[in-house]
Amino acid sequence: MDLSTFWFLAIAFLFVGYFVLEGFDFGVGVLMRTFARDDAERRQLLGTIGPVWDGNEVWLITGAGAMFAAFPHWYASVFSGFYLPMLFILLALIVRGVAFEFRGKREDAAWRARWDWAILCGSLLPALLWGLIFANIVRGVPLAADHDYTGGLVDLLNPFALLGAATFGAVFVWHGAVFVALKTTGEVRDRSNRLASRFGPVAVALLLGFLAWLVVDLSRDAVTIGLGGAAALAAVAALATNRVRREGWAFAGTAAAIGLTVVALFAALHPAVLPSTGDPAGTLTIANAAASPYSLKVMTWVAVLFLPLVLLYQGWTYWVFRKRLAPVTR
Repeated sequence: MDLSTFWFLAIAFLFVGYFVLEGFDFGVGVLMRTFARDDAERRQLLGTIGPVWDGNEVWLITGAGAMFAAFPHWYASVFSGFYLPMLFILLALIVRGVAFEFRGKREDAAWRARWDWAILCGSLLPALLWGLIFANIVRGVPLAADHDYTGGLVDLLNPFALLGAATFGAVFVWHGAVFVALKTTGEVRDRSNRLASRFGPVAVALLLGFLAWLVVDLSRDAVTIGLGGAAALAAVAALATNRVRREGWAFAGTAAAIGLTVVALFAALHPAVLPSTGDPAGTLTIANAAASPYSLKVMTWVAVLFLPLVLLYQGWTYWVFRKRLAPVTR
């Protein structure tokens, strides 16, 4: 395996970690306003992600940084072509982070309600936009021979991308509901389990439709088909285990469904990193988008030295905060 392929796989791994971990963050953020009935329940939900949400975003920073260093042409084309969606994601994440910190600063219902709506919007908007972006990356966008994006915002709003947005949003909310059931006790646990059972079929139906479109229309490669089938099976297993109150297995199923879906998207993309629907010469591949061999070699040594430490630290964080949260005193 050459270093450019290694870094393509490494970036896929980083985005798998980001969507699996930040996915339930986004889901819990949406549920804080739509599911929780009062401030006590909202604080209980916030407590489930309070110790880990900012650490989960490190996966995005690392993934974007790896893309910039390993595939600068890919980074430039994606961040210029998807400038508006990326900008909205950045603004939503900033607002969401501020809301987490500020909602508890005043004992005022109106003050907390405003920040709760900010958390909802700051969680739902990135979930939808990430689905839109990744669906377009796999489907391809109009690129000139010099790899510059030549389309407009309307080109990004194609049916497959809109289905991707709906799928990511629904699956993340379902993932968040399962996580709340896993991390809480009492009435919140019971209601979140029921919500996951009722909303899960909607999320699974969207996911199955998205995966079917991917393997039928965009990539009939055996690896992509196998990964898509495994993601579908994991989603169905998550539904079944949640119905019998096995929240740990249900969460493992939703996490596997998300992770395998992201891997299937990268498998469908390979060996391209950004297909061109315009000039075929504009397609970016692992070969023509990669940085110099020396840069890739330096990056590899840095990753080998420091990535295990980051993984150990984050694993330790989840272990420390592994216990369920009791209802918050009203």
